[in-house]
Amino acid sequence: MSSNSSPLQVAVIGAGPSGFYTASAIMEMVPNSCVDIIEALPTPYGLIRSGVAPDHQNTKAVSRVFERTAQDPRFGFYGNVTLGQNVSLKEIRNHYDAIVLATGAPLDRALQIPGSEISGVFGSAAFVGWYNGHPDFKDLNPDLSTTSVVIIGNGNVAIDVARVLIKTPEEMLNSDLAAHAAKIIHHSLIKDIYIIGRRGPLEAKFSNKELVEIGQLTNGVPVVDSAQIPAKVYGEMSDLDRHIREKNLKTLREFSSFSSTDKNKRVHFLFNSRPIKVLGNGHVKGVSLERTQVENINAPGTGEMFEIPCGIVISAIGYQMPPLNEVPMNVSGDLVANFEGCVSKGLYVVGWAKRGPKGVIGTNKADAEVVADHISKQITVGFLAGRDGLEALLNKNKVKWVSFSDWQKINAREVSLAPAGAPRQKITKISDMLAIIK
Repeated sequence: MSSNSSPLQVAVIGAGPSGFYTASAIMEMVPNSCVDIIEALPTPYGLIRSGVAPDHQNTKAVSRVFERTAQDPRFGFYGNVTLGQNVSLKEIRNHYDAIVLATGAPLDRALQIPGSEISGVFGSAAFVGWYNGHPDFKDLNPDLSTTSVVIIGNGNVAIDVARVLIKTPEEMLNSDLAAHAAKIIHHSLIKDIYIIGRRGPLEAKFSNKELVEIGQLTNGVPVVDSAQIPAKVYGEMSDLDRHIREKNLKTLREFSSFSSTDKNKRVHFLFNSRPIKVLGNGHVKGVSLERTQVENINAPGTGEMFEIPCGIVISAIGYQMPPLNEVPMNVSGDLVANFEGCVSKGLYVVGWAKRGPKGVIGTNKADAEVVADHISKQITVGFLAGRDGLEALLNKNKVKWVSFSDWQKINAREVSLAPAGAPRQKITKISDMLAIIK
């Protein structure tokens, strides 16, 4: 970067962890810089707010780090501004030396089996967004007057959904579970939740901490068939992966000794089971599955079929990003085409939009540092208008943007509305949020 008095102007699209880590890394590496985050929602923090389970408040605490980043005068926040709708990438590029895409992967991967389109089938992004108070999913209104739920997927999201559906109101007291969801969940008839994995326990993506929590529920008990648990961890893998798998097998073995009649509700772990069809005429009545066996990286069917009656199916099989105008996508069309975060001259990508929906929140930090380093070395200051140009553009397009201090007013209102013990009561309508800051 050339050295002169004009600051480097960078725009980051997306206010989730990857966006905030990137803003922080750029301001640290390039002291003479201004970084503006542009976000579609009036609220910052992305999946910290709308993806992390409402009862995992310790995980959400990382937002305090991002709040400190936002206090830096070199930082700007422009919420309630949708790329492609309120402003185009081309227009933003006219005002900034570099743009970083931190849009995440907000769409559910499609459950491509017959019956997946019928009423009562939900993707986990939508379902988690519903109970987390995301404005796009507040009206999802799932019918939980069923005794059985099937969750397809063997990762932490599947466990989060099961735990939130089965915890008692008392266990959720310190959470920020959305009020509309709490009302439905706590009056549901759910007794049995089935977590379905195509492969075995060794291939499951649960972290041990999440798995252990299922064994600590007040009113729910995990149900595991000991015959499905291998005696030991085998195959080539890192020491860390081996350690995680060994801990998971130990936990699952403990679960297999629990009595399924100990408590009112049950979380069944069904491994080596592949969903073939969602059953029902207009609404979910069950799932047809085939037993599988793991062979190297594949899990072919054995031909043995069985059914689980249920009234809700939640697919937790991963996420993808929508294609963005003017942005090259990879061959499979679900990620931004990039090399080490570089997309094209002056355009970069971080987080899930770069590498797919994997890793933990802190994984985004490494991405951010790599891209900040590229920007510091590759970009020459172009004496562009930066946020002054952006604000003029938004005013011209009649966009009412939300600043970080506006967000703090929304935040204060949510905190003031919180029931006893809870950190906040989320406001889920964008119009209500905007009314607070008028």
